[in-house]
Amino acid sequence: MKEHYVSLLTTDEEIQDFFMVKNIAIKLGSNKKQYLDLLLGDTTGEITAKKWDVADTELPSLNEIEAGEIVKVKAQVTEWNGLRQLKILRIRKAVNQDDVDLADFIRTAPEKPEDMLAFLEDAVESMTDEELKALCKRILTDNREKLLYYPAAVKNHHAERGGLLYHMKRMIAMGERYCEVYKNLNRDLVVTGVIIHDIEKLNEIDAEETGIATGYSFEGQLLGHLVQGVKTIDRLAEELGIKKERAIMLEHMILSHHYEPEYGSPKKPLFPEAEILHYLDIVDARMYDMEEALFGTKPGEFTERVWTLDNRKLYKPL
Repeated sequence: MKEHYVSLLTTDEEIQDFFMVKNIAIKLGSNKKQYLDLLLGDTTGEITAKKWDVADTELPSLNEIEAGEIVKVKAQVTEWNGLRQLKILRIRKAVNQDDVDLADFIRTAPEKPEDMLAFLEDAVESMTDEELKALCKRILTDNREKLLYYPAAVKNHHAERGGLLYHMKRMIAMGERYCEVYKNLNRDLVVTGVIIHDIEKLNEIDAEETGIATGYSFEGQLLGHLVQGVKTIDRLAEELGIKKERAIMLEHMILSHHYEPEYGSPKKPLFPEAEILHYLDIVDARMYDMEEALFGTKPGEFTERVWTLDNRKLYKPL
C-alpha cells in the first residue's frame, strides 16, 4: 500500500515512495546541463518531478524507465510558480513491477466502462432520427474496444482509464436535461454531437490499456482530433448515405466545439445544438477539474492554483 498520495503531499516534506510514471524525458536546461523531467501519479492525482544535473553515468539506468512503469522515488516536495513539484534525490524502477498493487496507481473513471457504454447505447437506441442513429451505432461499434479504456486527454480533464466514456456519458446526461428546458433543441442532434465531438481522440492520443496516455500519434500531432473528426464524419456520411446538409452540420459541431481560434476552432457555433455542445463540453471539463482540485483540500482551505481554471485557487467550505 502506498504511504503518500499526491493529493496529500505538503511543501518541504521529504518522501520515499512508489509512483507511476506518466511521462519521462531527458532535457537540457538553460545552464546546458541535462535533467530528468517526469510526470508522476497515483489514483489521487499527478505531480511534475525533476532530477537536476543528471550525469552521463546515470543515463543508462534512467533511459530504461518507461511511461507506465512503477518507480521508487526519494524526493523533496517543493513549490514553483505556486504549484507543488518533486525535487528527486534518488529514483529507480520498482524491482518487481508485479509486487505493487496497480490499483494504487491507475486512475479510473468512477463508473464501470461497460455501464457507461451501455448508457450511450441506450441513448442512441432511443433516437427517432434514423440517419443519426445509424451513424452513432456505427461509431460506437467501430470504437467499442478503445472506448472501454481510453482517457480523454494526455493530462488535465478526464486523463484516466475510461475517461473519454465518462466525459461523454455526463455530457449526454446534461444534454438531455437541456433539451427538456429548451424545447427548440433537437435532442438526437445534441446526443450525436456529444458522441462525435471527441471521438477522434482515440486516434489523436496514443494510450495503453491501462488508460495511460503516452503522447500523441503522428496524425494527432499534425492534424488534431477536430480535423480528424471531420475526416471521419465525411467518410462515414458517404458510406451511410447521410444527406450533405446534415453531414456538414455534424462536421461544424466538431470544428466549433472549442469555440475560440486559439483553442483550435476556426468557426464559432452557428446553430443552437452546436452552441449547447460547446457548453456541455466546457462545463463537464471544469466540474471535473474543480472536483479533482478540491479532493485533497481540507475544509476551510484553498487549493493550489489550478492552471486549467485560469490559475484560480478554489475554496473548500467548512
